[in-house]
Amino acid sequence: MGATTEIGIYLIQTVTSLYLILIILRLILHASRADFFNPISQFIARVTNPPLRVLRRGLPSSGRIDLSCVALALLVQSLGIALTLLLIGYMPPNPAIIILWSCVGILGLLVNTYFFALLAMIILSWVAAGSRHPAILLIYQITEPVMAPFRSLLPNFGGLDFSPILLFILINVLQIALRHMAVAVELPARLVIGL
Repeated sequence: MGATTEIGIYLIQTVTSLYLILIILRLILHASRADFFNPISQFIARVTNPPLRVLRRGLPSSGRIDLSCVALALLVQSLGIALTLLLIGYMPPNPAIIILWSCVGILGLLVNTYFFALLAMIILSWVAAGSRHPAILLIYQITEPVMAPFRSLLPNFGGLDFSPILLFILINVLQIALRHMAVAVELPARLVIGL
C-alpha cells in the first residue's frame, strides 16, 4: 500500500467517523428527548440537517427512533467503507455485505458513545457536581434515560447510585456480542467506524 493510498484511507475514515459521531449524537439526542435549545444540540442539528431534510421526506421519525438518522448513519458508514475498499482495490463478492458491515459498525458506535457518555457523567459527578455547562447538562440528559431502568431495579443504598455499574456490565456484554457479530460477518479489522 502506497503513501497516497494510506493518506486517502486516513482522510476518508477521519471525515466519515467525525460525521458519523454527529449523526449518532443526533439520534441519541432525539431518543433521549434532550434539550434542543442547548447550543451543542443546535450545532449538531445544524450540521446534520441538510441530508436529513432530504431523507425525512420518505422516512419520518417514529416516536423516539429517528429513522432518517438511522438511514443517514448507514449511508455514511456504507459510503466510507466502499470508498476505503475502492482505494484498497478490493470489493466483496456481494456488495450487500457492506450494508451488513455498516449495521454492525453503527451498533458498535452507538454502544461506544453511551460508554463514553456514562464515563464522562461519572467523572463529572465527582469534579463538577451541580455545574450548568451545556455539555454537562447534555451528558446527563443523554445518560439518564438509560440509567433510570437500572436505578429502579436496585434498592436504595443511602444516596449511592450503583446503576452505572449495571449499565457498564450491559455495555461490555453488548461489545462482546458485537465483536462476535463482526467475526461472523467476516468484517475486516479497522474497516468500520465504531468497532
